[in-house]
Amino acid sequence: MPSPEAPYAYEGLDRVIHEKARLGVLTSLTTHPRGLVFADLKRLCGLTDGNLSRHLQVLQEAGLVELRKGYDGNRPQTTCHLTALGRAKFLDYLAVLERVVRDAADAAREGDGPAHLKPA
Repeated sequence: MPSPEAPYAYEGLDRVIHEKARLGVLTSLTTHPRGLVFADLKRLCGLTDGNLSRHLQVLQEAGLVELRKGYDGNRPQTTCHLTALGRAKFLDYLAVLERVVRDAADAAREGDGPAHLKPA
């Protein structure tokens, strides 16, 4: 719940998630609950191998994703999965982001912002 003194602080916008590439990765994994092979995730997010690897490392260190190493035939294959914690944190993040959008849309409709912030 936002504080009355700082209604636009949006404390739930986690910096780990908020970065554009990581937001794309988490969205992709949310829409693919069985996980995604590294190459498919790379393609969906428009990232390079190195860039995706680095973002996955950050998300893995935060406990939001899990990487499973295996083989497809004789070829090594990494599959990326959203963890239960990752799913919960991402859904919380989306709720805060929805609040940002509502607040901005309300302010745009009202022309000069919410009544509680107008000068007396």
